[in-house]
Amino acid sequence: MAGYEYVSPEQLAGFDKYKYSAVDTNPLSLYVMHPFWNTIVKVFPTWLAPNLITFSGFLLVVFNFLFMTYFDPDFYASAPGHKHVPDWVWVVVGILNFVAYTLDGVDGKQARRTNSSTPLGELFDHGLDSWSCVYFVVTVYSIFGRGTTGVSVFVLYLLLWVVLFSFILSHWEKYNTGILFLPWGYDISQVTISFVYIVTAVVGVEAWYEPFLFNFLYRDLFATMIIGCAICMTLPMSLLNFFRSYKNNTLKHNSIYEAMVPFFSPCLLFILSTVWILRSPSDILEIHPRIFYFMVGTAFANSTCQLIVCQMSSTRCPTLNWLLVPLFLVVMAVNLGVASYLESILLYTLTAVFTLAHIHYGVRVVKQLSSHFQIYPFSLRKPNSD
Repeated sequence: MAGYEYVSPEQLAGFDKYKYSAVDTNPLSLYVMHPFWNTIVKVFPTWLAPNLITFSGFLLVVFNFLFMTYFDPDFYASAPGHKHVPDWVWVVVGILNFVAYTLDGVDGKQARRTNSSTPLGELFDHGLDSWSCVYFVVTVYSIFGRGTTGVSVFVLYLLLWVVLFSFILSHWEKYNTGILFLPWGYDISQVTISFVYIVTAVVGVEAWYEPFLFNFLYRDLFATMIIGCAICMTLPMSLLNFFRSYKNNTLKHNSIYEAMVPFFSPCLLFILSTVWILRSPSDILEIHPRIFYFMVGTAFANSTCQLIVCQMSSTRCPTLNWLLVPLFLVVMAVNLGVASYLESILLYTLTAVFTLAHIHYGVRVVKQLSSHFQIYPFSLRKPNSD
C-alpha cells in the first residue's frame, strides 16, 4: 500500500487538459473579502509556496478542534452548572478561525501572483476544505454544547450532515457542469462564526441561554441558520446552475444515473452511520460524540476528494468508496447485538482506519501529481533546478 497509486493514467491525462473555471457571485466575497485578501497577499514573500499557505490554514482549523477538545471534550462546558471554557480561549479560537479563513482566501492569489497555479494546488485546497468541514462544525458546537440550554448530539449530527451535503453539492455541480459555483454560505458562516467566538469571550456563554426573540433561543437560531442557508441558498442555486447547463446542453453527463453517482457513497455513509446511532446498544453517539463526528467527517472527506479528482480530470466518479465496507461490517455487528464495551473499541478502531487511509490517500495523490507535473508541493523550486 505504501507505493499504491490512486490516480490512474487516464486521470493524469485528464489533469493535463484541466483549466480552472469558477464563478463567485457572493457580495461579501466580491466587495469585502477579495479586496481584503488582495491587500493581505502582498505581505507574503514571493518565494512562499501557495500550498504551504493552504496547509497552514488547515492546521489552524485542526488546532482549534484539538484546542477545544482539551477544554470541552464532551460538549458540556457551555451548559449551566459546568466549568466553562475560559474567555481567552474563545478569543484565540476566533482569531485563529479568521486567520485560517484568510489563508484559504489568499492561497489562490499567491499562486497567481507567483505564476505557480497548478491543478495540484486546487485539488490540495479543496481536498483539505472537505476535511475541514467536520473540524469547523464540531468546534462551533462548543459555543452552545449539549444539555438543557444546548443542542442534542443527534441534532448536531444532522446539522453536520447539512454542512457536508452543502459542501459536496458545489463539487457535484462542477462534476456535471464543469464550473465551480462558489457557495455563498461559506464566506458568511466563516465571518459570522469568527465574530461569535469573540462575542462569546466578551458576554460569556450564559448570554446564549437567553431567548433571541420571544421563546426562540440562540441555539435555535444556530440550527435555523445552518438549515436555512442550505435550503434557501445552496440547494436552489445548485439546482438552478445545473438546470441552466442542461438547457444550454453543456452537461458533462447525459444520464441521470451518471449525474447522481457522486452522491451514492455520501448517502450510504449517512444511512450506515445513522443506523448505527439508532441501533447502538450503548448509545454510542451520547458516549463518544466527538469521535463519531470525526469518523463520519473523515470518511466523507475521502469520498469528496475522490469526486474532486474525477471532476478535475473529467473521469467517472467511483460508485462506492471501499471505506464503507468496514463501516457496513461494524453496523452489521451492532445490529447482531455486539457487546457494549466492544462497540466503543470498534468505533475507535474504525476511526483510526479511516484516518490512516485518508492520510495515505492524500499523501499518495499529492506525490503522484507532484511527480507528474514535476513540481515540489511546498516549494516554488522546480526539481530540475537543483
